[in-house]
Amino acid sequence: MGVASGGVAGRAYLSLPGARVGSAMALRRVFLLRSAAPRAQPAASPGAVRAWGAAEAVRRPVPVVDFSNTQEAYRSRRSWELVRNLLVLRLCASRVLLVHHEQLFHVTRKLLGQRMFDRLMKMTVYGQFVAGEDQESIRPLIQHNKAFGVGSILDYGLEEDLSHEEAERKEMESCTSEAERDSSGTNKREKQYQVHPAFGDRRDGVICARTYFYANEAKCDNYMENLLQTIEASGGASDGGFAAIKLTALGRPQFLLQFSDVLTRWRRFFHQMAAEQGQSGRAAVDTKLEVTVLQESIAKMGIASRAEIKGWFTPETLGVSGTVDLLDWNSLIDSRTQLSRHLVVPNVQTGQLEPLLSRFTEEEEQQMKRMLQRMDVLAKKARDAGVRLMIDAEQSYFQPAISRLALEMQRRFNVDKPLIFNTFQCYLKDAYDNVTMDMELARREGWCFGAKLVRGAYMAQERARAVEIGYEDPVNPTYEATNAMYHRCLNYVLEELKRNPRAEVMVASHNEDTVSFTLRRMEELGLHPDDGQVSFGQLLGMCDQISFPLGQAGFPVYKYVPYGPVMEVLPYLSRRALENSSIMTRAQRERQLLWQELRRRLRTGNLFHHPA
Repeated sequence: MGVASGGVAGRAYLSLPGARVGSAMALRRVFLLRSAAPRAQPAASPGAVRAWGAAEAVRRPVPVVDFSNTQEAYRSRRSWELVRNLLVLRLCASRVLLVHHEQLFHVTRKLLGQRMFDRLMKMTVYGQFVAGEDQESIRPLIQHNKAFGVGSILDYGLEEDLSHEEAERKEMESCTSEAERDSSGTNKREKQYQVHPAFGDRRDGVICARTYFYANEAKCDNYMENLLQTIEASGGASDGGFAAIKLTALGRPQFLLQFSDVLTRWRRFFHQMAAEQGQSGRAAVDTKLEVTVLQESIAKMGIASRAEIKGWFTPETLGVSGTVDLLDWNSLIDSRTQLSRHLVVPNVQTGQLEPLLSRFTEEEEQQMKRMLQRMDVLAKKARDAGVRLMIDAEQSYFQPAISRLALEMQRRFNVDKPLIFNTFQCYLKDAYDNVTMDMELARREGWCFGAKLVRGAYMAQERARAVEIGYEDPVNPTYEATNAMYHRCLNYVLEELKRNPRAEVMVASHNEDTVSFTLRRMEELGLHPDDGQVSFGQLLGMCDQISFPLGQAGFPVYKYVPYGPVMEVLPYLSRRALENSSIMTRAQRERQLLWQELRRRLRTGNLFHHPA
């Protein structure tokens, strides 16, 4: 039965007046938090406390890592690989080549034929950024990197090579419900969660992330099968690896848009109530509403009688603190509370009661169920194979739903250790609130928090979309603000890791300053790499001067390892090239280190260096 029979089953959306029971049943599988979890973190067993205390007593200092030591950084690479790296970086620096790279690929393939074109790509760009074509061909690279302390996050790089027009058409169709397509229907979603033809091709302005467009349920099933093979490959090639998944490839994106709209409205309602109580501007984790004042405010809106409202806020559901925080607020619409019967959410600004959801057809309900079932199948496969799942972040208008579904998977599968990792994009203004609330929920409910922190891949597209459609830009205003947000989130997580030895975070960054900041904080907090709580991540073919010194010093570190046939990963390769061109300051340092190591090998007679 997949997800339909467990995990998120039993939690419901607010349903619409007159909506069919089937809609509520389908949505019950995915919505929000259980009713009030205990506020205290579950106590560790005495044996575990003694063991952890003993480990503290003999804890060694955090190893020092030198990112300028080229001999250590490139010890795993032959000289010809360094030359290839330099060649690719040089090609990426050419504006002329980048502007016309797709035409050049096409012409070269026609001149050389497919077989010779594939060989040329494997000697250059493909060989630099992609591990191989299938499970067998990627195994040597994975095992080689592992021998030098670097693990793998496997990512099947399949991506359709659609025209702009095809991508736009597919996006418009898959993000619009049948009711919205009906001429008599109107789109009740907020602007941010409405599809727009100008941004139908989600690849525009995105230089470092795969993009999937919904075609049909069979395509989603095919992607799931590819992911199952990826999980098998990760488990078979090495211990403790990851597999990356994108939820937009597992189902119809209309569902993610509508779910995100619901989550955002409900959260905004909480903050509107907080503003009425003089708490605007506080971090979400620090915002607490007075229950008596909240009850009176809701009563004035006419949602229900005072007696009914009083029944929603009881010691059994919220504890005895007399306050409600955002986690308590989310739990109020659990299917076991009286509030779940109500069909609308108030808009404080307009004073109107608005429906929280639109109706779904039977086919749309089935599509939602199948998306959840695919997630369930993948998580169970990963658990059985000893592989962790990394759920990639996507555009902000999908992300609330993606994060909520990831959280529900974590509650089910992160029981003894983190198996499911969610991704937090720190260029978003609400990144800190998202990280802190998820960590607090994990603490209250006793499951293991697992996260990857990134800066984000969709900034240019997000800004342009917000301006064009007319909603608040969700992205931090400057690069400096994004850096500050990243370090703020990271610092909070690291401090929490010190208090919770079962939580883990991956610092996914190509920025040496960020990695150095992490190492300093680990030293200050006594977080040793042997604990396995803090890991690092970079893309295959980029920033070896960060990855391999970390791995050889004993830190858990991983390369994002895409694989797949040459023609199927060409769209990915195009964006790898574009990403390198967009960050030439970092690439300049990488080129300098590569030349420095080649000169050192030439000078010392080690030009034919064989890694060992």
